[in-house]
Amino acid sequence: MLDKYAELLAPIYDFLGTCTPDSWIDEAKKPENLQRLLVDHMHCELKAAQSAAFLIRKYAVDNESAKTLLGWVKPYEDFVYRKVGDGKFSASKNELIGSLTAKPEFAYNQDILEKMVRLIKEELHHFEQVLEIIQQRGLRVQSLNASRYAAGMIKHVRTFEPAALIDKLIIGAFIEARSCERFAKLAPFLDDELARFYVSLLRSEARHYQDYIELAEQVAQATDPKRFDVAARIAELKIIENALIDSPDEDFKFHSGTPVNGSVAA
Repeated sequence: MLDKYAELLAPIYDFLGTCTPDSWIDEAKKPENLQRLLVDHMHCELKAAQSAAFLIRKYAVDNESAKTLLGWVKPYEDFVYRKVGDGKFSASKNELIGSLTAKPEFAYNQDILEKMVRLIKEELHHFEQVLEIIQQRGLRVQSLNASRYAAGMIKHVRTFEPAALIDKLIIGAFIEARSCERFAKLAPFLDDELARFYVSLLRSEARHYQDYIELAEQVAQATDPKRFDVAARIAELKIIENALIDSPDEDFKFHSGTPVNGSVAA
């Protein structure tokens, strides 16, 4: 099933540098962990959309456009965090791009806007797909504590601009690339429906990773590429990301590290 994706996955593996531990796969394929895996996956899709919306609001658009973005994501946040709604969402998000205006200060703002809007649309669509699978299987949509993975990366973001923006974009690339790698590694151990679904996500996740890296390079080139070396920063953040993936983790999540004694935190 995955043979035709070898070319797509090769740069992902090279970018990440380390593979998901087999012990994580052993935990993820247990039937008793399916609900937790799917619910956390659903949460991850929403968080990815929220992160992209934050980047647009903070860096790329005017205040009115920022308000529009908040309204776009809010029904999903209400459903997950406030238990409001039935999980049926409007298709109006597909018309959003025409109503947003990029700030004129930097040429890359338009690319941030366009790439991140496309990412948000796809992540929210994936959210809806995972939710549908959860509901069809009679599983529960539950609240989950935050994983250490994203927080463990974000705390290393530099505190001055444009370094902070570059770091956030690179971290976004790592999150998308790791998701892609895990979808591919886990798919052979899942039932046919889930395996097909996870394989269907590979192209979009790979493109999201590429979009984040391209944006980071654009920002560096537009400011001071000698001072803000994207490749060097990727190498630094790779060490941090790999440590989070390879180190023991008492919590089991889609981006968690090596499971500790098969334990799954509440």
